[in-house]
Amino acid sequence: MLYRAFATVGGLTMVSRLLGFIRDILIAATLGSGVVADAFFVAFRFPNLFRRLFGEGAFNAAFVPLFAKRLEGEGEGEARRFAEEAMSVLFFSLLVLSALIMLAMPWLMVLLAPGFVTDPAKYDLAVRLSQIAFPYLLCMSIAALLSGVLNSLNRFWAAAAAPILLNIVLIAAISLAIWLGYTERFGAGVILAVGVAIAGVAQLAMLWVAVRAAGLKLKLRWPRYTAGVKRLVELGIPGVIAGGITQINIVVGTMIATLQAGAVSYLYYADRLYQLPLGIVGVAIGVVLLPDLSRKLRAGEHATAMHSQNRSLEVALLLTIPAAVALGVAAEPIIRVLFERGAFTAADTAATAPALAAFAIGLPAFVLIKVFQPAFFAREDTKTPMRFAAVNMIVNVIGSLALFFMFKQMGYLPHVGIALATSVAGWVNALLLWGTLSHRGDFAGDRRLVRNLPIITAASIAMGAVLWFALPLLAPYYATEANLLVQMAALAAIVSLGLIVFFGLVLATGVLDLRNLAGTARDRTA
Repeated sequence: MLYRAFATVGGLTMVSRLLGFIRDILIAATLGSGVVADAFFVAFRFPNLFRRLFGEGAFNAAFVPLFAKRLEGEGEGEARRFAEEAMSVLFFSLLVLSALIMLAMPWLMVLLAPGFVTDPAKYDLAVRLSQIAFPYLLCMSIAALLSGVLNSLNRFWAAAAAPILLNIVLIAAISLAIWLGYTERFGAGVILAVGVAIAGVAQLAMLWVAVRAAGLKLKLRWPRYTAGVKRLVELGIPGVIAGGITQINIVVGTMIATLQAGAVSYLYYADRLYQLPLGIVGVAIGVVLLPDLSRKLRAGEHATAMHSQNRSLEVALLLTIPAAVALGVAAEPIIRVLFERGAFTAADTAATAPALAAFAIGLPAFVLIKVFQPAFFAREDTKTPMRFAAVNMIVNVIGSLALFFMFKQMGYLPHVGIALATSVAGWVNALLLWGTLSHRGDFAGDRRLVRNLPIITAASIAMGAVLWFALPLLAPYYATEANLLVQMAALAAIVSLGLIVFFGLVLATGVLDLRNLAGTARDRTA
């Protein structure tokens, strides 16, 4: 059932992201936005890019339709053979690639963090941490293939739960660093990088066991470039680029941000917050919708496929439009209460909050991309989204460079320009995907979506207005001087007020009907 799968993936992703917040709160208190923090975030960004590219559905854009086709048309044995061939080629290729990149990291860091060149200590630390953490890439690539196998079998929980291990291991690592007294010291960065590598092995082991429990005992073969693998590569390269364009843009932004001291950390903390709704909603829908559309289109059920797209889009916007408004309006108290303690100062809050607000502008677009791309991928069309991703990247790079230096010249925070450019590029990509699907006749909003979307938008704006007027009244309670428990209570009050206003309006207008919701969740045709 589509909605039950959404709930499974979204719920486990929410657990992972909440643990991620605990992790980042500890990192912020221990490292702040200093040299060690900037070096670790650059080192973590590259393997984390591949985690999100592979682990959050981009690789599966190519693998799932091909695996599902063999599973349904040729049987489990042929599907297993294809998965083993793909896994073997992926493993040996990335093993060689990882070794080469780790050896070349001192030179690659010039491209990854050009702003670090003038600070030899930060540069050397970033190189060392990147080399330690890089094996995570290999582990997560194989884990992604195993996730695709499980998703095609309608077993979503293990793949969705695996990232929880990353956060548990990193929480343990930063706790060890604190216990050893490594606050703002290089040793903390080394411990965290080792934790990243260990977490990759743990996630891979968990998914390997889950696949065997599902009845598929995969074996590592000698790599052969078969016709099936060739087709996977043809679809996979464009699919990874298209499906991971938001994360690629974040990496590009990080590269530019190294030109400003502390900017890498500011963007990282802001990115973590808007990734919560994006992960819970966008990733969950993208992961579940792809195998669902693949099966329905292969069976010729075009009407039910269109229904799935409309309901997925409706759910996505119902949850992300108000989240975007809330993150934009309440960026400062959110950052202050969650991160401002220890090495993370009031100045860091003032620099991070505007970046969060700028990212929030693009949040609905990032989720729309996750909803629209599976319609292309399920039809084995990864090249069209890749072309749009190229446009997205061009807009992002030009916009980030232009706004970074423009904001700097005007006396504004330069890194906010990077976040704003990322949001603008996301909207360009989303509109291109929507326009093409509509032109091809592969997507059309039904009456329910056309009716509800303006109401959802209006309810979100009303909620934002209420929060805007309420924040000054609550300001003394979430101020830096207030007790932490009082600050947390104030933030909880802000969140509760927003939820009451928004969901009160959508319930009153009939957008959300609690009686029908339970029935919808049991609707097997959804």
